[in-house]
Amino acid sequence: MNVINFIIDNILTQASITISLIAMLGLILQKKSVGQTISGTLKTLLGFQVLNAGSSIIVGSLSYFGQIFTAGFEMQGIIPSIEAINGQAMNQLGLGRDIALTFLMIFIFNILIARFTRFKYIFLTGQAILWMATMTTVFGSFAGLSGVSLILVGGVIGALFAVFMPAIAQPIIRKVTGSNDIALGHFCTIGYLFEAGVAYVVGEKGENKRSIEDMKLPKSFEFLQDTYLSVMVVMLPLYIITVLFAGEEYASTLSGGQNYIIYAFTQAIIFVVGIYVLLAGVRLLLGEIVPAFRGIAMKIVPNAIPALDCPVFFPYSPNAVILGFITTTIGTVIAMLTLPFFGLAMILPGMLTNFFAGGTAGIFGNAVGGRRGALIGGIAHGIFITLLPALLVTIFNQMGFVNATATDVDTVTVALLYAWILSPLLKNF
Repeated sequence: MNVINFIIDNILTQASITISLIAMLGLILQKKSVGQTISGTLKTLLGFQVLNAGSSIIVGSLSYFGQIFTAGFEMQGIIPSIEAINGQAMNQLGLGRDIALTFLMIFIFNILIARFTRFKYIFLTGQAILWMATMTTVFGSFAGLSGVSLILVGGVIGALFAVFMPAIAQPIIRKVTGSNDIALGHFCTIGYLFEAGVAYVVGEKGENKRSIEDMKLPKSFEFLQDTYLSVMVVMLPLYIITVLFAGEEYASTLSGGQNYIIYAFTQAIIFVVGIYVLLAGVRLLLGEIVPAFRGIAMKIVPNAIPALDCPVFFPYSPNAVILGFITTTIGTVIAMLTLPFFGLAMILPGMLTNFFAGGTAGIFGNAVGGRRGALIGGIAHGIFITLLPALLVTIFNQMGFVNATATDVDTVTVALLYAWILSPLLKNF
């Protein structure tokens, strides 16, 4: 048991190590030389860590932005946090061992499904699998499952989502990337498909479809065709206007003695730096993981496709990412203000979710319905990803998680399905 816990805690939940080991296995199966195997493994590790470094920079900047956004517009409500639910489940409910074993079973069942069915997707976003394991374990336990049945049911359900979510999203991913080499491994996929559906209905179609990536600008503004400069032009006013609403008294508590406006300006620039680092990591990672995965495909899971985290797809449609972030944020604010009128909890916009999930949804909306589809679909996406956590608050309150809910609509969907199907205590939901 100690060995299993060590593997789960120190390897499988560390995505960079997991992906590097898988890359190494692929290179070994291709009978690459020792030098090529070491090089490919280390470059995969380096690429993922650079990607992580970029994500961390973005997270730090957005965490600051979320604070001034909430203070500036005087928002009060529930902040969705799967991390808080995971901590309470492990420390207060004593479900840590079950969550760890469910995590392991999701990974194993995923490989078995990919090996013996036509769905060849290997889900490699370890953190997302951990959140799925948390949700299936918490709700399975509340529904009366325990021991082996709790772990196996959670493992099967999590593995099915780990295979079918990438499979359902793959037609759009192929359109975006122009190949079938990689898939999307992120448990916000139902939200992405929701935006794609809205974009299909209201967006541009056929030859009239105009991608946000193909915007024609006057010569004096052609510099905005540079991804990083265009992001900077959007984020600078967004941060500065928001910090002005927050006011000097509050914003100065976050700036460490620096002028609060200059600090907001710097944080906006740091956000762009994060984008630059993240995209550099993506390029390095993809240059190694896709060739290495051919070894897995040839020997273990024929035609295996790695399902990778959402930032991997940002370089394919960077303008859509920023549009998705902004429109999803608008949608979450609209939902925050309107859902309480329907008797639901007020859910505060989560800037990290709005950027990573909203940006990816923007790619989907743009691919399916062009600019108009991404614009309208993004707002609808923001409302949708706020509605589901609001529905979950009522159930969590009954379970003893006071004023708590989760993000990642796939895991929220699993929770709602558990509540509806498995738990007689929640049949009145």
